[in-house]
Amino acid sequence: MSIERVLATATEEPFLEKLSRADTPLLVSDDGKCRLSIIGWIKTVEWLQWYDFQCDPGGMLESEGHQRGSIESLSVLEGELQVEVGDRVEVIGAGESARYRCDGRHVIRNVGTGPAHAVMVCILKAAVME
Repeated sequence: MSIERVLATATEEPFLEKLSRADTPLLVSDDGKCRLSIIGWIKTVEWLQWYDFQCDPGGMLESEGHQRGSIESLSVLEGELQVEVGDRVEVIGAGESARYRCDGRHVIRNVGTGPAHAVMVCILKAAVME
């Protein structure tokens, strides 16, 4: 569903939706050290995904590719995260962001000595094409 369609079907009345922590889906990495809270709106999941990402030292989140043409943006709020995309590797620190193609295997690792916290947004190709 495109944002235009969402807005076109919206009524003139104010919209406000509140979710508790218990209502927010949580994904955990295979190593148990990374947690992705799905904070994006379920109605946009086909073209926009938004996560709160927390990772303990040494944690690793390995992802297979999303649909072709997808882009991920990772903004680090605390700590240091290493992003690996293909043969490219960058370390992103607090206050920095990285944008990268995520339609192939990509890995995020906490290479710091303390916990890392970031916001991650994935824009799928469907959004880019509209």
